[in-house]
Amino acid sequence: MDNALILIAEDDADIAQILAAYLDRDGFRTVCASDGDVALMHHRTLRPDLVLLDVQMPRRDGFDVLAEIRRRGTTPVIMATARMEDLDKLSALRMGADDYVVKPFNPLEVVARVRAVLRRGHGMDATDGRICWGPLQIEPAGFAAYIDAEHAKVPLDLTLTEFRVLAHMTRQPNRVFSRAELLDACLPEGEALERTVDSHVSKLRRKLEAAGAPGLCCGVRGIGYRLAPL
Repeated sequence: MDNALILIAEDDADIAQILAAYLDRDGFRTVCASDGDVALMHHRTLRPDLVLLDVQMPRRDGFDVLAEIRRRGTTPVIMATARMEDLDKLSALRMGADDYVVKPFNPLEVVARVRAVLRRGHGMDATDGRICWGPLQIEPAGFAAYIDAEHAKVPLDLTLTEFRVLAHMTRQPNRVFSRAELLDACLPEGEALERTVDSHVSKLRRKLEAAGAPGLCCGVRGIGYRLAPL
């Protein structure tokens, strides 16, 4: 995680300079972009480990940039904006942002959020080996999951959050995970409620069932969720 490259997409030069200084001091490398087109060019050529992305930027705004980054892959993105409307936050999270901060922010908090998001991703990619549980196969390095149903591998079309939840549970398949645990490990800090976990797990269970693995993810009344025992 140290020496990770952070792309700061921010049209306010003073803010970009402050963020870069704090991140550099904390051991990160930084590169800045003052508009959406330059941000996407840096993302393609430099392959940053995380993007700090302002919503209001020239040429292409943050939502357009986020959408293109998600079409390309799963680079972690933290959105930043001066607007506090909940709709903006929910839109960013639905589009695949990993976290969200509102200006004016404390640069130390932004650094802490960068570390937290990178830590989640690093933990998920800590092993390149396949994780298996019954018919379920997960390839963390490739963000891919499959169900081995009657000798045919059925790919699971999962959102990033659904993949995180499934991978997190599969690493300790005999455990029961509370909603709070899954929220802390797999969803952005401070930007979701425990009931949001129910929505993600419900969609995940439907996809598992459609792929030929009904009942693989179970609810435990009053506690949370677990994978079905083998």
